[in-house]
Amino acid sequence: MTEHETVTKVAEFHGHMCPGLALGIRAAEIALAEIGPHSSDEEVVAIVETDMCGVDAVQYLTGCTYGKGNLVHRDHGKNVFTFLRRSDDRAVRVSMRPGAFGPDDPEREELRAKIRAGAASGEERARFWQMQRERSEDVLAAPLAQLYEVREVAIQPPPTARIHASVECAFCGEPTMETRVRRLHGQQLCLPCFEQGLAGRSPVPLTTAAFSGDNATSAAPPQRGP
Repeated sequence: MTEHETVTKVAEFHGHMCPGLALGIRAAEIALAEIGPHSSDEEVVAIVETDMCGVDAVQYLTGCTYGKGNLVHRDHGKNVFTFLRRSDDRAVRVSMRPGAFGPDDPEREELRAKIRAGAASGEERARFWQMQRERSEDVLAAPLAQLYEVREVAIQPPPTARIHASVECAFCGEPTMETRVRRLHGQQLCLPCFEQGLAGRSPVPLTTAAFSGDNATSAAPPQRGP
């Protein structure tokens, strides 16, 4: 089980404590035990099939982050995390079991609906977050086998991140990684401007006044990408 001090730091990184974050902490525990320690570069890769709160815990605890290129998001809407060690391609798939969030709680869901509608009182908000913390504590204390199914899988490692040159978009003028540039009517465009052009909407070039003086950029820095 993750130490209380570490749980507190993860919650500070995420912004609050909730059952989803707690489930991410427990998934990261499995990764650290089965695959290896915190990844300083790209030694470990996490493939996450959700965009829920737990992904922040995975990033913080395992070192698999979006900016380093060793966090891969697949929008499947499932609390499933696959962790891969590049040194020997060992990978484990960690999939949430039904009921891992705990039993349905009508009071909590009613409070959640009031908060989303902007109709909750201060007391109701406090009660909701108290319930969230209590449910999170239950998740943190539960046996891992109760929360997740863990199995080894054979997968193809994703490519490591590479440094690419930047190309200035002919319309908006913003530096764009060369692997993301598209050509339209002989001009090199970033993806948003390219899509606007395909749709028949003319992208509006940035005015030079907006980037005059100290804000002007004479050279585009290289960008990191797959």
